[in-house]
Amino acid sequence: MSNAQRQRWHKIVLYSGALLACVFCVFPFYYAMLTSLRSGQALFQVHYWLSDFHWSNYVTALLDNGIARSLLNSFAVATLTVGICLLVSITAAFALARISFRGRKFLLFTILCVSMFPQVAVLSGMFELVRFLGLYDSLGALVLSYTTFSLPFTVWVLTTFMRSMPVELEEAAIVDGASTWVIISRVFAPIMGPALVTTGLLAFIGAWNEFMFALTFIISSGKRTVPVAIGMFQGTSQYELPWGSIMAASVVVTLPIIILVLIFQKRIVSGLTSGAVKG
Repeated sequence: MSNAQRQRWHKIVLYSGALLACVFCVFPFYYAMLTSLRSGQALFQVHYWLSDFHWSNYVTALLDNGIARSLLNSFAVATLTVGICLLVSITAAFALARISFRGRKFLLFTILCVSMFPQVAVLSGMFELVRFLGLYDSLGALVLSYTTFSLPFTVWVLTTFMRSMPVELEEAAIVDGASTWVIISRVFAPIMGPALVTTGLLAFIGAWNEFMFALTFIISSGKRTVPVAIGMFQGTSQYELPWGSIMAASVVVTLPIIILVLIFQKRIVSGLTSGAVKG
């Protein structure tokens, strides 16, 4: 077999694998969209193409079942979580990456270990903390719990990224009389754009999709986030659940994440690559 034939077969195998992976990844979302636009007995029939469009499922999910309010709650919680995580993480990363002090390696190791804890392992302790602070049944309880679980990851990634930055940048800023906060916000932050976008988006996705804490800490229907609100859809029996509305709500919840990933995909790849290679 000649080199040209080998290259042709390599391309065929590569493109076939990529196509197969796309089908496995995209098909569940595609079929959920199809199901969300059906009604009646058509919900339980297998069809891979859509002939009739029924938008009533989206109207029912957004207005009658309160998904619109839950979307606002999820967006507010996820945005606050990302803002707090990035503000704390970039300052912590500066201290851990640029300042030498006793116990720094042990502290980084502890941060890495904390990020491995499953949610259920700290659920009872987090519940007691939320009640002690008077945050039970409020969005503040979710912001606190999501920030607690997102911080170890964001601190670790930003610390690894900041270690790769040349010391001359910091020394030049100090010679010019810049304070620590000016160095962080005006020197390092612009350069760390890809890493900030990557960690911020991953923290946003984690807060947006979280279910256990949202189910435990929130009891009022008007304060529920989207995953819990979808889980609360009710019917008289298994076959009378509002499957069309559930699928419509699932599509509405997934679309913002897909849009954000498509917008920032280049920065995500750049941030993950820089943190992995240069650290």
